[in-house]
Amino acid sequence: MRGAALTLSILMLALAAPAGAAENRCGWYVNPTPGNWYLTDRDGNWWMRSQGGMEAEGFEDHAPAFDTKEYVKLQPNGYGYGCACLSVDTDKAEQNITRIYSGKILPLARCRGDKALKKPD
Repeated sequence: MRGAALTLSILMLALAAPAGAAENRCGWYVNPTPGNWYLTDRDGNWWMRSQGGMEAEGFEDHAPAFDTKEYVKLQPNGYGYGCACLSVDTDKAEQNITRIYSGKILPLARCRGDKALKKPD
């Protein structure tokens, strides 16, 4: 009986665990226009929010706020980019970030020094 209870407990834990581990993606953290956000890493652009479209689960609660010292303005209206690492789930086929678990702003020098990253437009 004890063995069956242990097996059942292990099975329940396995079913409750997420299907895959979160990915850590680092790169340019871009807000080019109102309501649009993506992360550019060595694999391309990963959309996490699109005005009038998709929004990654956890975006409002877990996406990091820009650091004004580590930020490049693209336009006078304040939109621009920084450098960040995000812990996320992705939809590789659509190249979207589907869930954000956490994020951290990094110094711009980190992304500028990464030769695999294309500078944001």
